[in-house]
Amino acid sequence: MHNSICKLFDIKYPIIQAGMIWCSGWELASAVSNAGGLGLIGAGSMYPEVLQSQIQKCKAATTKPFGVNVPLLYPDIDKVMDIIVGEGVKIVFTSAGNPAMWTQFLKQKNITVVHVVSNTKFAKKAEAAGVDAIVAEGFEAGGHNGREETTTMCLIPIVVDAVKIPVIAAGGIGTGRAMAAAFALGAQAVQIGSRFVASIESSAHINFKNAVINTNEGDTQLALKQLTPVRLIKNEFFTRVNTAENSGATKEELQQILGRARAKQGMFEGDLVEGELEIGQVSAMLDTILPAAEIVNIIWNEFVDTLSRMSRINQSTF
Repeated sequence: MHNSICKLFDIKYPIIQAGMIWCSGWELASAVSNAGGLGLIGAGSMYPEVLQSQIQKCKAATTKPFGVNVPLLYPDIDKVMDIIVGEGVKIVFTSAGNPAMWTQFLKQKNITVVHVVSNTKFAKKAEAAGVDAIVAEGFEAGGHNGREETTTMCLIPIVVDAVKIPVIAAGGIGTGRAMAAAFALGAQAVQIGSRFVASIESSAHINFKNAVINTNEGDTQLALKQLTPVRLIKNEFFTRVNTAENSGATKEELQQILGRARAKQGMFEGDLVEGELEIGQVSAMLDTILPAAEIVNIIWNEFVDTLSRMSRINQSTF
């Protein structure tokens, strides 16, 4: 496929693996890139020296393009950006912050920049900052989410209409059918997180992977809205947070419940009781842990089959 995103990243398929904290190390990123998509290393859970090692290992594992996802609220952002430039990374996805802070710095280094947004206001700001493309992430997504709670079906077309640069759809996408729907709404690619969490190469703990594929409809919910909204699997930690929020807890009280390293505890160390288990609604559709390359191929083939089937529909049947 030779659309704008495939050309921008020099990839075969417009399928992008999200840079998820504690799940997106070099093994996953390189496997997705080798399969024809775009793999991303998730820098949000890495110290600078760890990120540097991950980039070096990824370069050794693939000759294909890959990128790094950088939350702009990262405490060591200067060091992170220096490492990215020094290691010759050519693609950076930024999130959780103002893209105007680093976009021009990166572009001056001939780095392609993409920013993640959850509404049209920030989509326009990202475009004005000079990014090359936008990820529009809907309410269904795992991890940190938009306060507006706009679903992907609504968000993608309004962002596509609001900007002139390519839009990548994210949130609730884990199949080729969902990918086809995103393209029908005007997206030029999809970014997929939850489906790749449940991959062999994901750095998530096996307990978390198993929890993801055993999740049913309604087992995830947005929480911590007063801090940074995040979609979680319902466990004892979630119940405690939810009870506190419903009782009118302050930000300080919620922060005390959250504590430190809660996501690492759940997703990387496998504590399914007290850990923070970030995952999207699409987890209800997952029932197997597969190699990342197989996931890419399944999604792409289903996407092509869906487009073919839709093109054969006789309009007279409507």
